[in-house]
Amino acid sequence: MDKQDFKKKFDPNATGNTTNNIFGLPFDVHDSRLVFIPIPWDVTVSNHQGTAEGPGNIFGNSFQIDLYDPLAPNAWKKGMAMEKIDPRTITNNRIARQHAEKIILHLEAGGVPENLPGIEEALNYVNQACENLCQELEIKSLQYLENQQIPLVIGGDHSTPLGLIRALSKQGEFGILQIDAHADMRDQYQGFSHSHASIMRNALNTEGVVQLTQVGIRELCPEEVQFISRHPRKIMTFFDHNIHQRMFEGETWSEICQDIVSRLPKRVYISFDVDGLDPSLCPGTGTPVPGGLTFNQAIYLLETLVKEGKQLVGADLVETGSTPLDGIVASRILYRMAGMVIHSNE
Repeated sequence: MDKQDFKKKFDPNATGNTTNNIFGLPFDVHDSRLVFIPIPWDVTVSNHQGTAEGPGNIFGNSFQIDLYDPLAPNAWKKGMAMEKIDPRTITNNRIARQHAEKIILHLEAGGVPENLPGIEEALNYVNQACENLCQELEIKSLQYLENQQIPLVIGGDHSTPLGLIRALSKQGEFGILQIDAHADMRDQYQGFSHSHASIMRNALNTEGVVQLTQVGIRELCPEEVQFISRHPRKIMTFFDHNIHQRMFEGETWSEICQDIVSRLPKRVYISFDVDGLDPSLCPGTGTPVPGGLTFNQAIYLLETLVKEGKQLVGADLVETGSTPLDGIVASRILYRMAGMVIHSNE
């Protein structure tokens, strides 16, 4: 549909049309300001599988969303569309997961790497499959960016957006706002260089990523604590315990959000792992942890970014599980976040 006359052909008050693209919108990836890239990938997950089904779950639940957004009411008119889920990625994920699972189950049973026959070959296969995915995403993201479009990744596990982060780094420096239950700072995990538990370590090793602000972190290992403490200028972590302690002692969420946003540079990338929320909201996420943000707290934090004049250069939404509630909640976060991204670039 020609965007110039879509008002004549599209009724935003009508029933969501499931023959249209995501959210029932009449756009495709060629005429949209923002493009969602679905990545059904959960090769290295070490708790619950199923986040590879996240993109499809979000898409399926998106048609029930009403389009009014109080912060960015006209953002959707600029065009939002999701690529079709690539069946090759599903196949590659399944095969690589079979290799990864042998290693994970062996280690979780108390085994040591050297006692698992074929472990080196399996690790090489998994790490190369993940790197291939990363490179493909980087190339695709650069094409969208060159076309003045904004890519947004829908995972899949948290390892999936690294290619987009690499692509954005070639266009200038930016900081990352990470909403998450986990620090994701391990150098590697279980031998996987592209583990979901290493995404922020990998992101910080990407030239162009100048700052990381983490929110909601409530489960991490000693290696991650040490790494964070060694980089006080580059990493600012708002631990979930400290956030709630400040609120219990009288600070408002608005004041805390101002503090969070003040640590970030002008250009910001949002990395939103849904396990950063209270697990009652997304119970099917890969590694749920008690505590976390409410839906409204998360949205308020993102709105504060926009109101404080930050330019949102890109984003991801990851770790959505396969339950209906996961899809309902995540699709609404995605819509609000996408609107804010478009609004901040006007």
